[in-house]
Amino acid sequence: MFEMNSTINGHKPIGGLHCSKDALIDVFGWFLQVLLACLAFTCLIAKRFCEPKTERRSWLIWFYDTSKQGLGALAIHLANVWLAGQYTGDPCTWYIINFLLDSSIGLLIIFIGIRISQRLSKKPGWEAINFGEYGDPPSMNAWLAQCCLYIGLMVIVKTCITLLMQLNFWERVRDFILSPIDNPKVELAFVMLVIPFFVNILMFWVTDNFLMHRKTKLKLRRNSLNQGLLHKVNLQYRSVDDFIRNHSPESDGLLMDDELLDSEDPPHGHSSKYIIA
Repeated sequence: MFEMNSTINGHKPIGGLHCSKDALIDVFGWFLQVLLACLAFTCLIAKRFCEPKTERRSWLIWFYDTSKQGLGALAIHLANVWLAGQYTGDPCTWYIINFLLDSSIGLLIIFIGIRISQRLSKKPGWEAINFGEYGDPPSMNAWLAQCCLYIGLMVIVKTCITLLMQLNFWERVRDFILSPIDNPKVELAFVMLVIPFFVNILMFWVTDNFLMHRKTKLKLRRNSLNQGLLHKVNLQYRSVDDFIRNHSPESDGLLMDDELLDSEDPPHGHSSKYIIA
């Protein structure tokens, strides 16, 4: 493994490999990484406010859900930064290849892992690994167990992607990707900020939906639907009630059930003559 960053007579580096081996961990590289983390965190805050008010998570539950994803993303990011420097050639291209694989194949692995853990959580004593469920009141132990499980999923993801990266055709992909960009600062900005920002918005949004507990959400929707149906039935009952009052020839002498229930005293002008023995 060696760094291909040499120049010939001051001209553009050979093969477009102009991102130095330490570019990802210099001052500018760390600045872009911190900026990306802040933008991604802001995206998750905005997602919470996009949730319907009747289904919106409390700040504590939101923190429990998003912190798992944040810790997992941090572990994957640091692993990618370290691995990018271990490959031969431009570390920026190796980083972006790893990142895109984590965001596609890795997301599928995460989804499968979360679904398996949710099924296992139905067994007695395994309730703590049900992602998004922390008990009432919320338990930090359940959150800690889910954090460890989620980071374990990230280790599986990174292992699978690293093994996939051993295939030879990635050398050709590396030579092609980002080749039109000549400026090393611009390349680093695209690799560490621009492309990850848009991909992370989609990935964080989808993953947050995986990590949310769906039972409460479905219950709220069911209650809202039931209330709507009861309201419609009540309106129809009132309409029939008004129709009978306005069109029945005996409407002056009849009392509806709801009037009898609402009144404790006998109505004026009506007596037992309307009661048929």
